[in-house]
Amino acid sequence: MTNTEILKLRKELHENPELSGFEYETAKRIQRFINKHNPTQILGNVGGTGLVVIYKFPKKGKSITIRCELDALPIQEENQFNHKSKKDGISHKCGHDGHMAIVSGLVLWIKNQSFISGEIILLFQPAEENGKGAYNVVKDKKFKELKTDYIFALHNIPKNPLHDIIIIKKGFSAEVQSFIVRIKGKKSHASEPEHGKNPALALSNIITALSKLEVSKPEDENFTLITPVHINMGQVAYGISPENAELHYTMRTWSEENTTALKTLIKTRVQKICQIHKLKHEIEWLEYFPASTNNIESNNYIIRAAKENNYKITERPYPFKFGEDFGWFSREYKTAMFGLGAGIDTPALHNADYDFPDEIIETGITMFKSIISNIMKE
Repeated sequence: MTNTEILKLRKELHENPELSGFEYETAKRIQRFINKHNPTQILGNVGGTGLVVIYKFPKKGKSITIRCELDALPIQEENQFNHKSKKDGISHKCGHDGHMAIVSGLVLWIKNQSFISGEIILLFQPAEENGKGAYNVVKDKKFKELKTDYIFALHNIPKNPLHDIIIIKKGFSAEVQSFIVRIKGKKSHASEPEHGKNPALALSNIITALSKLEVSKPEDENFTLITPVHINMGQVAYGISPENAELHYTMRTWSEENTTALKTLIKTRVQKICQIHKLKHEIEWLEYFPASTNNIESNNYIIRAAKENNYKITERPYPFKFGEDFGWFSREYKTAMFGLGAGIDTPALHNADYDFPDEIIETGITMFKSIISNIMKE
């Protein structure tokens, strides 16, 4: 049964969400909670507002990092329960409040351990939702100097049975890259479009051309999803043929190599179409989430922990299509991330009525306890 202190912390975090890069009070709440449980060292302002909690044991040995996320989303909460968000237009709709509660809950166990060697690092990472947090932590000298051997994380997964452990051998999440195509033509009177350069037809051609680059089957290693998310052209003025237009996209693949190749194809297609229509253009590449890959050794520790605790294991054949900046850690360390079933009837992630199910807090804590113990005792 989950400790009441941890449940209270989870609800307090849910009531007081903060957006990516601004998690100042969230980090302070976590630090106040952990200060009572004898950490060896606490490092603040890691990768921005990040917090690192260290528990060291007598001899030098393996270093294990357990990571969670601090940030919430710009979503107005629809729920009316007692612990609903107090911040207008901001709420924890990805379950990061629950992830923080799980990682914080580990201290109640860690402080009583007598491992002979090694260290346990709890990483409360900022700005996961915009893809910047993990990158900034990886580049932060304070984190680099820890030279951790392993980094583990979990993510709750609605529409999967409570407590199920979701394993993915290749990697946990997709490579995600967003971008804007900006087109510049020439303005004219709407009655004389021949005296201008209207970008509408080019927009249409680009949308069609990019849709043909998609490989829709996720089981295909060349899986490619290119989703148009916003279009802007001209103004509501019926006497004007516009000159400027914007197309906003987000694209997903399974690997960095595929993303690099896809970016080249997109540049070529857009350039060719704009040349045909005698338009100027530019492409701006935005929020980037590298694919989160699972190290074989690290993934095996997750599988072992699930089996030891008799949790049902679901092996997923391909990664989740959402972005997760844990991929920045995958490039530097032995990493693995697993899914934790959040319930068949739980609203989907980022839905306005979503709430992290408290029933799985203890499951997450138990999984991490087993992973840590098995590595530390070897």
